[in-house]
Amino acid sequence: MSRIEDLEVFVAVVELGSLTAAASRLARPLQTVSRALAALEDDIGVELIHRTTRRSTPSEAGEIFYRRIKPAVDEIREARLEAAQRRMEPSGVLRIGAPALFAPRFLMPIVAEYMRKHRKVEVELDLSDAFVDLADGGLDMVVRIGDLADSGLMGKRLGALRRVVFGTPSYFADHGRPMHPNELKQHNCVVRSGGDRPGAWMFSIDGKPREVKVAGPLRVNAMTAIYAAVCEGLGLGYSPLWQIEHLIAEGRVEIVLQEFEPAPVPIHVLWREGRVPTAKVRTFIDLLSKRLKLDHL
Repeated sequence: MSRIEDLEVFVAVVELGSLTAAASRLARPLQTVSRALAALEDDIGVELIHRTTRRSTPSEAGEIFYRRIKPAVDEIREARLEAAQRRMEPSGVLRIGAPALFAPRFLMPIVAEYMRKHRKVEVELDLSDAFVDLADGGLDMVVRIGDLADSGLMGKRLGALRRVVFGTPSYFADHGRPMHPNELKQHNCVVRSGGDRPGAWMFSIDGKPREVKVAGPLRVNAMTAIYAAVCEGLGLGYSPLWQIEHLIAEGRVEIVLQEFEPAPVPIHVLWREGRVPTAKVRTFIDLLSKRLKLDHL
C-alpha cells in the first residue's frame, strides 16, 4: 500500500512540474522525492509521471490518479494540522477586526473571557464599520455583519440581526403610524448619508425583498446621531434592532412595520489561515460560537 508521503510527493510534482520544486516545497532531499515517486509507480504498476531533463508531466493515468487523490491528500494534510494545532497552547498576538458599535457590547465580554483563559495571547481589536481586507489590515479574523462576497475566506455563521423602523410616541401622535412601507414617502425619515445607496430601506413586501426610497430634511453619517435625532422627534429611523433595544426598553421609541421586516442580516466570523485555523484563532472561534447568540435580535 502506498504511503501518504509518497502521495504527497506525487501531488507536488504534478502541481509544480518538477521533482526539484516538489522537493523544495516538501522540504525533502531530491533523492528521497525521486525514490518516493518510483515506489508509488511500482506499487500501482503504471507510469504516473513522464520525466525529462527539463520537465516532469503527468501521464494520462497520472492525470486521472491526481484528480482522484488530490482531495483526499488535502483532507489528510489538514487533519494532521488540526490535530497538531489542538496540542498547541494558544500564544502570540490575536488581531481581530469588528464593527465599531458591535464590538463593545458583544465582543468585549468574550475577549475578556478568552484572555483570562489563555494568558499567553495578546489581543488587538481594530474597530471599523468598513469591510477591511484581512491581509491588508494584518488581521487574523474579522466579524462582519452583512451578506458576504465570494472572498475565498473561511467563515462561520454566528447568527442574524433584524432591521426595524422606529420612531417616538410623540412623532406618531403628530404624524400617524405608517401601515405600509410605501407610506414612508409621506413621513420625515432620518437618512444615513454616505454609502452606495443612501435613503434606500429594505423591506419584505408580498414575500419578496423590496427597496423603498425614503427622504427627509435631516441626513447624518453616523448611526448614533440618527438615534438621537429620532428621539428628538425629527422623524423615523431605520436600524438594526440590537442597537436600539435600550431605547425601546425605556419607552423612548416604538417599532412599526414589523410585518414588513426584511430578511435578517447574517453575521459571520471570517479568518484567512486556510481551512485549518491556528490555535489562537481556533480557540477564539470556538468560544465566540459558544457565547454569541444573536438569532433573536
